[in-house]
Amino acid sequence: MELTAGHVWVMVSAALVLLMTPGLAFFYGGMTRAKAALNMMMMSFISIGMVGVVWVLWGYSMSSGEGFLQMVGNPFAKFGLANIDTPDGLIMVGFGATFAIITVALISGAIADRAKFGAWSVFVPVWVTLVYCPLAYMVWGGGLFSEEGAVGAALGEAIDFAGGTVVHINAGVAALILVFIVGNRKGFGKDPNHRPHNIPFVMLGAALLWFGWFGFNGGAATTAEQGGLIWVNTLAAPAAAMLGWLVTERIRDGHPTSLGAASGVVAGLVAITPACANVSPVGALGLGVVSGVASALAVGLKFRWGFDDSLDVVGVHLVSGIIGTVALGFIALPADGAGGGLFYGGGFAQLWAQLAAAGIAIAYSAVMTTIIALAIHKTMGFRVSQEQETVGVDLSLHAETAYEFGVSGHGGSFQPLHDMITGKNQAETAGSAAADAKKSETATGKESVGA
Repeated sequence: MELTAGHVWVMVSAALVLLMTPGLAFFYGGMTRAKAALNMMMMSFISIGMVGVVWVLWGYSMSSGEGFLQMVGNPFAKFGLANIDTPDGLIMVGFGATFAIITVALISGAIADRAKFGAWSVFVPVWVTLVYCPLAYMVWGGGLFSEEGAVGAALGEAIDFAGGTVVHINAGVAALILVFIVGNRKGFGKDPNHRPHNIPFVMLGAALLWFGWFGFNGGAATTAEQGGLIWVNTLAAPAAAMLGWLVTERIRDGHPTSLGAASGVVAGLVAITPACANVSPVGALGLGVVSGVASALAVGLKFRWGFDDSLDVVGVHLVSGIIGTVALGFIALPADGAGGGLFYGGGFAQLWAQLAAAGIAIAYSAVMTTIIALAIHKTMGFRVSQEQETVGVDLSLHAETAYEFGVSGHGGSFQPLHDMITGKNQAETAGSAAADAKKSETATGKESVGA
């Protein structure tokens, strides 16, 4: 089959979505402390590696085709991408893989500065297999929420064009569960050093995310009209959300912030994700304002309620994901004979479908993530030691630092790598070696080789 413009657009969109995960690495990396920046970025990059392998072997097969109880596809039906029998099949495989990658990477921000890299590396493939793939199948693969599915047939088909339930609600719930299991950082809510260390990185990451999101939302567009609507909505909603967040900060705190601007953009992108092809541009503006204000208020709840959602995954992705999903019950445009949302005279049918989809996604993600995370936490442990957290997970887990301060390359609050490995400082080690050499020379009359 000849390569068409449509095929090229999906491949370009997939590349844009893949770029979002390194963009997320910058976004999250800048929001952490300096001594945890590399670890935070590595949690995103290892997600690309792990999910890329899983998706080729069994992940895609589990998210499509004939399945079990309308819950998940058969992992062996297209194992290793065998039996992909459509001309553009592999193109869609690649597009779908990038969604799975960014979804699990989003979760990592909730447990910044304190998670074992090995435990995270186990969590990623298991969670994608048991949580992401089944939900993707339920929504997009002909499962539970589809027109022929049990929930879809009973309440109507839920709208989730690009991932309100599958990506954002799913990741937000999983993040909240991990926070409760892993626990709060030492000094949470009290230590001022927990503030973001590199706001320009955060702004760069937000820009890359916004850029990639045009592929995230627009990759599945089927007509020029739909593609144009998606593009404008993906511009309008985050723009309005940024303004909503900044106004909220100005009223509440007395000043707008760069971090607030970046976070507002992401909140608007999250909210428009499920609705990008099904609301008007004016509706997208309204949705953006609501999500920006709501997420700006929600991120402060972690201090009031005492849960350390380090980089606001819950406040942004769960809250705005729910808003974008449920809002379709009110502002969805009539299309293909459907009545549309409540504000367009469509009645409550679409609203019940959206509420059911959001509720089931929350429940499924919460239960399955709890089982997976507890199993890892009780066996290999999910959290680093207090000493490793104090030194910084960059040094203690990766033997690296993001920045060089001074001659040793590990200045500032960092301990030299030598100290981390030996548990002593270099002067103590040198003195100990000299003392051992002197003892050896006294005993043997010869100079010690070890000296």
